[in-house]
Amino acid sequence: MSYDYVAHVGRRRRTAGIAVRRRDFLYVATGALVGMGVLAAAWPFIDQMNPGADVLSAGAPLSVDLSSLQPGQQVVVRWRSRPIFVVRRTPAVLAALKSAIHRGRLRDPDSEERQQPAYAANEFRSVNPEYLVVVGICTHLGCIPSFSPIPGSVEVGWEGGYLCHCHGSKYDLAGRVFKNVPAPHNLPVPPYSFATKTRLSIGENPKGRKFDLSSVLQI
Repeated sequence: MSYDYVAHVGRRRRTAGIAVRRRDFLYVATGALVGMGVLAAAWPFIDQMNPGADVLSAGAPLSVDLSSLQPGQQVVVRWRSRPIFVVRRTPAVLAALKSAIHRGRLRDPDSEERQQPAYAANEFRSVNPEYLVVVGICTHLGCIPSFSPIPGSVEVGWEGGYLCHCHGSKYDLAGRVFKNVPAPHNLPVPPYSFATKTRLSIGENPKGRKFDLSSVLQI
């Protein structure tokens, strides 16, 4: 084998290596730019839902604009260092929540336990049936349940709701806990009201009503 042939092969390998590294760099750079673009697009929506540390520590009401929230979607915000799940429910979900078969699978379908303010102690556990507002902390050991809205995605007959992957607790889209799971209570409903049709105020009761999370059975 001649020296020229070996040198030629070596040059080809080095060139190929440079090409691979250059191609990999372009892939990484492109991915990074795409990721930055997605974050940049999402930031205005996320940022306006996260107040400053001084506001959070003071426990002041948190104003949330729901005008961009589409039916079937959820947004998670922080209030008093707790995750708050806000879901815009569809008519199909509201109908399913009233189903006798579905209610029969729940531990406290009528919200008789003190896990919500009196003004949300109804079949939808809400001020406005279209919107669910709950503290996103499992009442078993304090894990964060995952949003699983697709019917049948968790089990047969599943109408959508929350699954706690830690120990298998399940809640429906009214935050009501199922029977035969570790969690003992429904997800707590925080004090809240609507300043306008799509402007939610978490931590502020409706006019003339009083409620604080310290009065719930468990959080």
